[in-house]
Amino acid sequence: MITDESLLRVNAQPRKSLERQPRVLVVDDDQVILFTVADALRRAGYEVIEAASAEEALKRIEEKQPDIALLDVRMPGMSGIDLSRHLREKGEIPFLFLSAFDDSDIVRLAAGKGALGYLVKPVLPQQIVPSIAAGLARAEEIRELRESGSKLRQIVRSAQQASMAAGILMERNGLNRQDAIQTLRSYARDRRQKLEDVAGQFLDAAELLNTHAKNRNPTGGQSGGGAT
Repeated sequence: MITDESLLRVNAQPRKSLERQPRVLVVDDDQVILFTVADALRRAGYEVIEAASAEEALKRIEEKQPDIALLDVRMPGMSGIDLSRHLREKGEIPFLFLSAFDDSDIVRLAAGKGALGYLVKPVLPQQIVPSIAAGLARAEEIRELRESGSKLRQIVRSAQQASMAAGILMERNGLNRQDAIQTLRSYARDRRQKLEDVAGQFLDAAELLNTHAKNRNPTGGQSGGGAT
């Protein structure tokens, strides 16, 4: 048994985005392993949620959502593999797998299910704590990448909308592109709105006008005219 508390606390600091210690869900049907892993993590400063089955884990998640999970692969009833799918559906909870079977097929399956790591039993405390810390760090990197991607898509979408709105002004008011963009910016500034919001309003208005025009003249021909 390791008695050096400083060793257990290596890399066990919480993520910057958390104002509390990270919360770890540990799921294993072996009570000895469950206690050993949970005890090591608590001694390292983590908050731990214990579950002896996948079904129990799902109930515990409803009470407290973990920041990361360590799942036994083979359990009676629902397996850790099946449980990982539920974790992804419940707020994209990151996870690692724990198994007594050092099997390359299981490792590949774990990776294919999106696991951040894979530990083989029996595991020692000095293996568990760094693996959880590394998993949390990797999960944070993935989250930041997703947020960056979402922001980039929003920027591209906003630029496309502004360009389309400027095109409408150019066509209807005889403006060049620079003047059309400046008109949009001035309109947004005067109303204290974002440029992308104003561009969206222009596009919505243009679509409404086009729809109205089509409804008035659905065939696209000239209205009126007498008989010859």
